Amino acid sequence: MSELIDPFGRRIEYLRISVTDRCDLRCKYCIPEGFTDFEEPGHWLAFDEMERLIRIFARLGLKRVRLTGGEPLLRKNISELAGRIAAVPGIEDLSLSTNATQLEKHAVALKAAGVTRLNVSLDSLRPERIARINGRPVHDKIMAGIAAAKAAGFAPIKINMVALDGDNDDEIDAMVAWCMEQGFILRLIENMPMGDTGRNVRYLNLQPVKEQIRQRFGLVETVLPGGGPARYLGTADGRFTVGFITPISQHFCATCNRVRLTVDGVLHLCLGQEDRFELRPLLRSGASDDAIVQTILGAVAKKPERHEFREQPQKLVRFMSMTGG
Repeated sequence: MSELIDPFGRRIEYLRISVTDRCDLRCKYCIPEGFTDFEEPGHWLAFDEMERLIRIFARLGLKRVRLTGGEPLLRKNISELAGRIAAVPGIEDLSLSTNATQLEKHAVALKAAGVTRLNVSLDSLRPERIARINGRPVHDKIMAGIAAAKAAGFAPIKINMVALDGDNDDEIDAMVAWCMEQGFILRLIENMPMGDTGRNVRYLNLQPVKEQIRQRFGLVETVLPGGGPARYLGTADGRFTVGFITPISQHFCATCNRVRLTVDGVLHLCLGQEDRFELRPLLRSGASDDAIVQTILGAVAKKPERHEFREQPQKLVRFMSMTGG
C-alpha cells in the first residue's frame, strides 16, 4: 500500500478539514468586518463526501483528523459527522477547534460522538478586549462553552491565544495563571500574515516571551504527545504546560505532517503556499477510490518544503477561515 510521504521524507498523518468557512466572530487577524465572499453551500462537501475522503486518506496512513472552520460548530449536525469520522478504521485521534461560542450546546454530543480533544480560541480574559479583538461581545458565551466542555469530560482542554503586540501581550501572564488554575494547556500563537487582516495586526515574536514565562513561572522544557507543531514548557510536576506555535520566529516546516482540506474540497499542502488540488470534481464525477488515491499521492508529491511568510508576507490573499484553521 502506498503511503503519504512527501519529497522531503515527511510522513503525512494529519488532516485538518474545514466543515464551513462561516464564522460568528470577526477576529481582527482573520475575517474582516463586512466580508461576505463565502463559499456557496452547494459547493460544500457533504458528510458522505468528507467521510469517503477520510476513508481514502486512512488507507494511505492518515491517523489524525481535526475539524475546523470557520467555526465548525456552525455546521448543522456536526456531531453526526464527528461520529462517522471517529468510526473510520485507522483514525486514532479526532479533535476539533472552536471559538466556543456554540460549545455549551454541543459539548456533550461531541464527546459522545468520539471527539477526543478540543482546542478553544481565547485571546483575552477581559470582556471588553474580547469584543474588540474578536469583533463581538461574546465573553460570557465562550466561558459557558468552556465550562460545558469541562463538565462533559474533555480533558485536557487546550486554550489557543494569538499573541498580538499592543492588543493582548500585557495579558499573557494572566492567561498562564488562569490556565494553571483551570487545568488547561495554554498555547501561544504567533500571528500569520494571511490576507490583509493577518498583515494589519502587529506581529509579536514569542521567543523573548517564552524565556520570560520560563523564568517567571519556573518552567522547564517538556514534550506532549500529539501531531501538532507546538514546543512546550511545563511545571516540573507535569501539572501545567504552555506551548509556543512560532511559524515566523522559529518555523516548524521540517516536521510538518499535515495537509488541509477546505469545505469545498480543495486540498492545500501548505498553509503558507498557494499549492492546491481540487478533489470535489473527482467526488462528483464518479471517480473511483483508486483514482482519488492517485490524485492525493500526486498532490503530496508536490508538497513544498516550507512557507515563505517572512520572505513574501504579501503572497497570500486568502484568509485563514478560507483555508481551515
